[in-house]
Amino acid sequence: MKNTNSNTKFILLHPYIQKQGTSNRLWLLAFISFFTLAFLATLIYTRDTTSSTITTASSTTLSTFTNTPLPSSVINTLLHYASKSNDTYHMLHSDLKTISDVLRKCPSPCNFLIFGLTPETLLWKALNYNGRTVFIDENRYYAAYFEEKHPEIDAYDVQYTTKRSEMKELIASAKEQVGNECRPVQNLLFSECKLGLNDLPNHVYEVDWDVILVDGPRGDWPDAPGRMSPIFTAGVLARSKKGGNPKTHVFVHDFSGKVEKVCGNEFLCKENLVETTHSLGHYVLEKMDESSVKYCKNHNHSSGSASSS
Repeated sequence: MKNTNSNTKFILLHPYIQKQGTSNRLWLLAFISFFTLAFLATLIYTRDTTSSTITTASSTTLSTFTNTPLPSSVINTLLHYASKSNDTYHMLHSDLKTISDVLRKCPSPCNFLIFGLTPETLLWKALNYNGRTVFIDENRYYAAYFEEKHPEIDAYDVQYTTKRSEMKELIASAKEQVGNECRPVQNLLFSECKLGLNDLPNHVYEVDWDVILVDGPRGDWPDAPGRMSPIFTAGVLARSKKGGNPKTHVFVHDFSGKVEKVCGNEFLCKENLVETTHSLGHYVLEKMDESSVKYCKNHNHSSGSASSS
């Protein structure tokens, strides 16, 4: 009988060999883990770098776009079509160009305050497209309607307490209070001066306005508010600037009107009148010291009209 057990072989695995296999697997796992982590780190870094580059490029492009002035051809086109308006109260081309020229030379960004929502409202916003433009109007419903129709417009309403027929009394009261409530340099938010507007949004008193246009409210009848308060307020805001350009350009539209000329002489001052036409007065005021108690250097106020050229 053949012994079947004679060819039987026993394979014995040494513990060292088992340990060596385990070690190799661990090294392989570590190798794969290292390269996985390296890949993820590279991916995250690349994404962050790309994102940062895009953000920087976008910011640079936006900054360049914001600080680039409107081309002359665009400005001239806007002025041309604005002056062709069929609205009875629209400005003449020569007056539009005078204000436009000042806006073009204004430091960027330019702060432009306008009393009155007029046919030129969208034009002023466009010409000062890289600056701050704020409108003040006496009609709260029209201001709300205009903002709803044109969300880019920043308009606020104000309640005037003056009457055109009371102009002389209001001027006399302001001159009597020139050292107190009606000071030429002050924060009108805390003033009780009858001619000062103290119920505008707080930030209006904090901005250093470079250009102010008085083109409202209307004053065609005795009980109309007239433009006494906006002219007085413009003078105080210009003289009370804290920083920025020390000079402020103040324009008064409908300059042939008695209220516009008289209040302009009293509170914006003849020595500051640099240019006039039949319908536009252009003043340049400088900021003054807080202790000032005179609106004008030449204190001989006159109720007469300014000269026209």
